[in-house]
Amino acid sequence: MAPPETKFIFSFLQYVQPIWYFNLWPQGKIPYWVDYRKLDEADKALIKFDDQYKTKEASLRDAAYQACQKGVVVFDPDKQLMFNQKPDVQDEYRFIKKYYNSFWLVYVLVVRLITFKNPFQEIAAAVKVWNVKRVNLYESVNDWNHYVRYAADLVKSNPIVSVVIPTLSRYTYLKDVLKDLEKQDYKNVEVIVVDQTEPFQKSFYDGWKLDLNVVCQKEKALWKARNSAIQMAKGEFILLFDDDSRVESNWISEHLKCLDFFKADFSAGVSLSVVGARVPASYSFLRWADQFDTGNVMIRKEVFRRVGLFDRQFEKQRMGDGEFGLRAYLSGCVGISNPYAKRVHLKVESGGLRQMGSWDGFRPTNWFGPRPIPSVLYLARRYFGARAAISSLFIGVPASIFHLKYKRKPVVLLLASFLAVFISPLLLYQVFRSWSMASEMIHAGPKIDQLK
Repeated sequence: MAPPETKFIFSFLQYVQPIWYFNLWPQGKIPYWVDYRKLDEADKALIKFDDQYKTKEASLRDAAYQACQKGVVVFDPDKQLMFNQKPDVQDEYRFIKKYYNSFWLVYVLVVRLITFKNPFQEIAAAVKVWNVKRVNLYESVNDWNHYVRYAADLVKSNPIVSVVIPTLSRYTYLKDVLKDLEKQDYKNVEVIVVDQTEPFQKSFYDGWKLDLNVVCQKEKALWKARNSAIQMAKGEFILLFDDDSRVESNWISEHLKCLDFFKADFSAGVSLSVVGARVPASYSFLRWADQFDTGNVMIRKEVFRRVGLFDRQFEKQRMGDGEFGLRAYLSGCVGISNPYAKRVHLKVESGGLRQMGSWDGFRPTNWFGPRPIPSVLYLARRYFGARAAISSLFIGVPASIFHLKYKRKPVVLLLASFLAVFISPLLLYQVFRSWSMASEMIHAGPKIDQLK
């Protein structure tokens, strides 16, 4: 299959966010990139229009990027920004300097130079924007104050919600998960647990005040577990959950409210991790969803009928949820990032996908294993193409030398970059293995069953 059509708001995003959903053009008429001139005054007030770009086209693209990031959610196709003139190289560098930092400007410049772009033009353009200050993109965002007061008819109609939980060797944590579900203020819920633990403890499930359906699955297969549970679900609203998470009592009702308010296809709840990166500022307000986390998302069952179930090519690997979310986005499904339906993800060291040998998509379990996990390249190459996949390797591989919890620390990233040079033969071997295995996956094709 040929990768979908790529249409960058700024083409230099291919270097810093090479496999971002919004680099691809979906079906449907949702205007993810809006025309600033056609917005109402309240939305315009959120955007700091930048007229310092060389062309008006670049200024409008910058405003569209701000709108997307700040929670401007528009459904009117007449407000779509039409892409005409390609931004000038200097404007591309200005965009990177504004929204990333000096490191990324230098990184893009180096990549451009080693790929034989005009060195005089590139260096001159980068130098001219060097003094551009990085902006706080989230200084002003859409607060959706009328959303808080919204009384959702969908909640009042009381549909069945099917909560799907695969579990593997985590009874200690699953106990708290089920307690949180018992405390939900929304009650018309069935809970489907697909238990892959050995030995299976049937007595663990006795006495819960839940409509609890437990399936003992012998094969340790995460995506098979989720697919099987979705097939048997009674509800038209599927809520995917993890077995090492905690949620508040209004978690389910907040997901339903989001779907109703935006007439969305899925509500992507945010995940607050106790391991690794800080909580992104973008997790604090309603906006377009640019990720799909099967640990916390409510999705209309109709979406599975439209695009199929999870691709079992990702079995015992990573990114199966990201691939499904991307597939849904490309088909025209509407997803909203929902901070009101948050979870705390404990990311415990044992059980679950970790027990199957994968924690970090770019970090192998041993020094001679493939880097990244082959499914990462399978997704990148299948949807974004080989060039974007290679760009993702340049970003992800050096950082993966150290544990996930240290990745965001600048000193560690700098040290990882130097270390990567010294162990480059090993890294090249690992990447070659991963690329070859991903090629085999691509040749075999997706393993996507249809919802019966």
